[in-house]
Amino acid sequence: MKKSRVVIVGAGFGGLAVVRALSKADVEIVVIDRRNHHLFQPLLYQVASAVLSPAEIAIPIRSLLTGLPHVTVMMGEVDSVDTAGQSVRAKIGESFENIDYDYLVLATGARHAYFGNDHWEALAPGLKTIDDATAIRNRILMAFEQAEMADDPDEVRRLLTIAVVGGGPTGVEMAGTIAELAHAALSKEFRHINPEQTRVILVEGGQRVLASFPEELSIAAAQSLRKLGVEVHQGARVTDCNKIGIVIGDKQIPAGTIIWAAGVQASPAASWLGVAADRAGRVKVEADFHVAGHENVFVIGDTASQTDARGKVVPGVAQGAIQGGAHVGKQILARIAGQPAPAPFRYRNMGNMATIGRHAAVADFGWFRIKGGLAWWLWGAVHIFFLIGFRNRIAVMLHWLWSFLTFKRGVCLITGGETALKSDGFESRDIQPALPLGVLQTDSK
Repeated sequence: MKKSRVVIVGAGFGGLAVVRALSKADVEIVVIDRRNHHLFQPLLYQVASAVLSPAEIAIPIRSLLTGLPHVTVMMGEVDSVDTAGQSVRAKIGESFENIDYDYLVLATGARHAYFGNDHWEALAPGLKTIDDATAIRNRILMAFEQAEMADDPDEVRRLLTIAVVGGGPTGVEMAGTIAELAHAALSKEFRHINPEQTRVILVEGGQRVLASFPEELSIAAAQSLRKLGVEVHQGARVTDCNKIGIVIGDKQIPAGTIIWAAGVQASPAASWLGVAADRAGRVKVEADFHVAGHENVFVIGDTASQTDARGKVVPGVAQGAIQGGAHVGKQILARIAGQPAPAPFRYRNMGNMATIGRHAAVADFGWFRIKGGLAWWLWGAVHIFFLIGFRNRIAVMLHWLWSFLTFKRGVCLITGGETALKSDGFESRDIQPALPLGVLQTDSK
């Protein structure tokens, strides 16, 4: 008897949860992903801010699934789905292949969105991939290097101004750790500038940062950011991003680095399927994650717009993707075995957490809320626990401990050669060196 084939597009939290649920089933599983690694996205901002290296928060997909002989991994990019013929088309290497399926799970995630201003992306990169994180790290560190070489005080001030747009968890965490990088880790590494004079600006269009958290925790987060020296602008909207910096309302604020954390746009899964999507491009799915009219096609994670059996909206966070993936796996198992469907899906909120620098965090578990230093230690323990791979956990724990005791960052590397030097806003011809290159300080720690 021919085995059922389950094709899973995307090896993030949701996709791997489906694999885990089907790990002991007599099925053929094909996992397709554009990249060869699974990424622990909640710690991505720490790569962007030079705390961790990419290898500490990512692991090759093949390594994760090597013990499952019925799982085939394909590194490729899907560009269409034929629901009538039950196949997906993907570019594998230099050629396109049609991969047949009996069950299809789309867990393709999301990218940052600019609300119709896509031309801002070159000036204000978002943070979703390792490439994004290393590019942002390059921009931040390059700004300090260029400021060290500049002799125009206004240009130095601009280069030492970093604007983060968006006050959700990513924006808050990014702003806090950048402030610590500038005011502590790099404070003694330059000779002609004072990194402690770095201006970090966080702009949130809503009335408070961390809007998904209880108000008391939002207030605590804003206070913690201000203690770190971050300028928090709430109820303020960025109306333009340009080579000078950002515009809030009609006020131009010079900034050498802009980081976008204000919105997300789902993958084009809805257009692949030819079905309805919400404003963020997420596929509108039924309560059990299947697509209306396509009983064997499921969409989970950031790609799905879903309401559970209690009428509760499932948020686009890791725990939502993991729970959704596990439920889809159970459904597929039940169908293959000819058994009744599992109980209707109910999302369980395991809590929301966000960190603000080294000593502060906020955590909301519904019945229990915590903030400050204890929340920071709890946040660290939770994230280390959920990291995939024993080596990753040990490496991250040692890096955090070293950083906590010394205030230093271990990954202050500018990579990419000439590409890094030509990043927007950092053309070398625009900067006049204050010293001959022969006496440029090259300290690194």
